[in-house]
Amino acid sequence: MMLVMQKTAPDKQIEDWSQLTRLIRDWASELGFQALHISDASADTVATENGLNAWLEAGCHGEMDYMAKHGIKRTRPAELVPGTLRVISVRMNNKPVEMENSWHAIRNGQRAFISRYALGRDYHKVVRARLQKLAGRIRTQVGEFGYRVFSDSAPVMEVEWASRSGLGWRGKHTLLLTREAGSFFFLGEIYTDLPLLVDQPAQNYCGSCTRCIDVCPTQAIVAPYRLDARRCISYLTIELKGSIPEDMRPLIGNRVYGCDDCQLICPWNKFSKLTEEEDFAVRHGLDDVALVDLFAWSQLEFEEKLAGSPIRRIGHERWLRNLAIGLGNAPTSPEIIAALQARSNDPSPLVREHVQWALARHGSSE
Repeated sequence: MMLVMQKTAPDKQIEDWSQLTRLIRDWASELGFQALHISDASADTVATENGLNAWLEAGCHGEMDYMAKHGIKRTRPAELVPGTLRVISVRMNNKPVEMENSWHAIRNGQRAFISRYALGRDYHKVVRARLQKLAGRIRTQVGEFGYRVFSDSAPVMEVEWASRSGLGWRGKHTLLLTREAGSFFFLGEIYTDLPLLVDQPAQNYCGSCTRCIDVCPTQAIVAPYRLDARRCISYLTIELKGSIPEDMRPLIGNRVYGCDDCQLICPWNKFSKLTEEEDFAVRHGLDDVALVDLFAWSQLEFEEKLAGSPIRRIGHERWLRNLAIGLGNAPTSPEIIAALQARSNDPSPLVREHVQWALARHGSSE
């Protein structure tokens, strides 16, 4: 994050805000963003706040305590960054492989499925760096102005502001959807004090479709537009720090980092496009790799091979925890049992617990 909200008005007088807005869109495209839209930061957010509070009170955020912090700063940009008038929302495609390859990985119980967004380098730094460059170009045009850039890095309701800007609409799985690119993209924002022209919200095109709700392995989408994170595989494999509930483990299958089922099944993702960003290209063959191979990684190998990857933040211990579940759900074979037994005395109680569960699934024990 970078705080540069130093002014409440640009140095230079702007005579045509619509022209500046067009220039910003052009610059965003040159920097690798596929779309840029703008929303009014002062818009009424009471309904959004009420919905968030109800979701938090129901405990749907699980252990993600950060979701309950900051109060109205999460829903009112000017409370987080004083002087904010507009929210510039952008999207950047992130799909590195075709969806058919993803379904193949999910259905092959001996392979590890990793959420497609995590197959390359960490998007936080990539998107924020591009947004910083975009802000720099704006500065050359208007002089010093107030701004702050974000990409999943602060109490910002990214999907809310993106949908208000017309960048897309919130799907029933709670992710942003567009007719042009589905949902395989990253979002980023610039909070700014520039009174740029505001775009209109997009129409919701989900209609009566419930495929994302029906396909969810753990039924985490408890109602249209409502996700219970405690049941979500992405939460269980990434955010949850301790033991994964036993009743959830068989449902996770071979998804060892995140889950894309609700996106892969979405009809709008037939329009999603492969990313052209080299940083998001598949690294270390993670799109098609055996569970046993990943389970054999030492902590040093984990840290070296996943340097710069979003996966690295969960740490080696939770990585092994997740892989143990995948191995427990895999078709029984001598190779899988041997891999599990090799870690049955792992120094981590968390890993040992999940290894023992996995061995029991195969009718084996230490």
